Amino acid sequence: MNTSSEPRYIDSGSAMIPRAVIVAVLSFVLGGLTFYAQGFLPDAAVPFANSSSGWTLLTSLLVFGSRFRPAAAAVLGAVSFVLLVLGYAVVAGLEGLYYNPLLFSMIGVIAGPAVGAATSWLRARGFRAAAGTGVLAGIGLGDGLFGLTVVHETTEPGYWWAVVAIAVILLAVMLVRRIRGAGPAILAVAGSAAMAGAFLIVYQYVGARGLG
Repeated sequence: MNTSSEPRYIDSGSAMIPRAVIVAVLSFVLGGLTFYAQGFLPDAAVPFANSSSGWTLLTSLLVFGSRFRPAAAAVLGAVSFVLLVLGYAVVAGLEGLYYNPLLFSMIGVIAGPAVGAATSWLRARGFRAAAGTGVLAGIGLGDGLFGLTVVHETTEPGYWWAVVAIAVILLAVMLVRRIRGAGPAILAVAGSAAMAGAFLIVYQYVGARGLG
């Protein structure tokens, strides 16, 4: 029997299939829209349209809305992230520009399952909620710090500060509402820091080799 302390997920296959289709379609459409967003967003918000945190946020919101359990959410996370990239690439092609989706599609296949599962864990409590928070807050912190320290000369700082603030708010809200006990709290904080550090290392490696 479910209680108010238990996460609420969709278990019915008849409900999961249409939700998965909706997430897939919206991912492709939103990916395409991010291409156009670069032209009308204010300078401070332009990085949202082509940053990892921007696509991670969209993927996370879509997966969270699906209410899938972690295993299914992991698959949906990869699908959503890749379709965001492909949507962006297709629209770029329609506008006469070439965008190679290979790198970020590969990143989506690798990171998408972690983002999807972590998003699903936000509905849980204790260590699972802490792990999910660490992954998502860490990505936000890492991308924000990357923007403020590595690409700050070519982008406005407003977006990067906003990403850092959102990550900190997510961590704080989860610590108050769903993460109980010293162990889970330490995991959430340390996991966020570790993920942020790993993000910075990977992105500096990619940037140094001209892969991004």
